[in-house]
Amino acid sequence: IGPSGCGKSTLFNIVAGVDQPSEGIVAIDGDAQGTRAGKAAYMPQQPLLLPWRTVVENVMLGLDVRRVPRKKAEFQAHELLKRFGLADFAQHYPATLSGGMRQRVALLRTVLFNSSFLLLDEPFGALDALTRLSLQMWLLDVWQTFHSSVLFITHDVREAILLSDRIYVLSSRPARVLRVVEVELPRPRRSEQLALAQAVQLEQELTALLMKEQQV
Repeated sequence: IGPSGCGKSTLFNIVAGVDQPSEGIVAIDGDAQGTRAGKAAYMPQQPLLLPWRTVVENVMLGLDVRRVPRKKAEFQAHELLKRFGLADFAQHYPATLSGGMRQRVALLRTVLFNSSFLLLDEPFGALDALTRLSLQMWLLDVWQTFHSSVLFITHDVREAILLSDRIYVLSSRPARVLRVVEVELPRPRRSEQLALAQAVQLEQELTALLMKEQQV
């Protein structure tokens, strides 16, 4: 989390190999020498589903890029849709889906491309509060299934507390790490835990810190 414009999305572009750092190194699984492209699955703020492809065809897009045989890719995509409650929408097109449903499809496409390391850039930021909460719990289910490593950008402090094991708070530009917080809420997480005293106190502290930085 951090103020708008501090470079969170730029950091993701560097981790994903889209941009190069001006200094320092980026190591994924201890490898700082090899290419970073393809080592992380990157989901940007907008779902960016291809309108001419069905849901199942969008989910298997990453496998198509990797030249996975068509039948194998279709099987994996259908199994993923079935596991996470989207099997009935496999042959639908993006234009017929709600915003929350499009985000679900985009997330499964990201997971199928590389389930071990996910970069999620404010994936729920444009959704209404109830849909966002539903997607947050759904993401936790996906995470518990694949045990992925996830870097997650958000402006929502409560979302950060609900989802995270560790929160990095960035300053305004030029960004530096102001604070690293270990979130000690037990898993599996539930939205009711946000009402616990420790969660409320952490939310107040992080919000005050971000407000101070936003005014700089």
